[in-house]
Amino acid sequence: MRAVSGPIPNMETPSAVRRQALDSGPVDAALGGGLPLGRWHEIGSEPEFAACGTAFAARIAAAAGSEGAIVWVLRRPDLYAPGLAGLGLDPARLTLARARDEAQAAAAFEDALAAEGVACAVLELDGLQLVSGRRWQLACERRGSTGLVVRRRPFGAQAGRSQGKTLSVATTRWRVAAAPSLAADGAPGLGPERWSVTLERSRGGRTGSWVLEAQNGAVPFRMAAELGLDALATEPASRRLAG
Repeated sequence: MRAVSGPIPNMETPSAVRRQALDSGPVDAALGGGLPLGRWHEIGSEPEFAACGTAFAARIAAAAGSEGAIVWVLRRPDLYAPGLAGLGLDPARLTLARARDEAQAAAAFEDALAAEGVACAVLELDGLQLVSGRRWQLACERRGSTGLVVRRRPFGAQAGRSQGKTLSVATTRWRVAAAPSLAADGAPGLGPERWSVTLERSRGGRTGSWVLEAQNGAVPFRMAAELGLDALATEPASRRLAG
């Protein structure tokens, strides 16, 4: 056999992957330098924290999709534009696509990822199919767009058999829940939004759990705490009791 010379196609090095900084700290370190772009990522939450997954995805989409359009595919039109603006997502760059069922939603998401000018696409979906996940990744690679799949059941629907299943083809998988906010300097009232975030899968990186706080600018989060047995030790006692 002749020796193979020259670069091997479709092989990527870490430096070749575009990345979006999430916290410029331990989360980015676990991801190998930031969230990989040109991939699709899965975001899940328990039913009582469904809005947390949506908000978390909105902040990532605002940062990852800063250089193009953002398409959000959903089953019901319940996104609130002022709320998205408060999360840093400019509604003027957002296109909503409402699907009648999950099959149509998955197809619309794939089309959005492959469309010219789309930097980020978000899909709200309950079930995930392995074949669809592979097609989404091919669509991401075609245009370099980034996909966010938010696991969400339509209101009133019972949990299907796919609800607890995960897909290995997602580059990262996140589990998001609410976390108590803390006003600046211990003042009364609410502080910036906080999320309890677990990175359950990170292809080529590490997993971990953190409390992330919203911040303005190109980096959407900052770390409030690294979860562990003493994770609440940095919070004032009055705040821990209130939470």
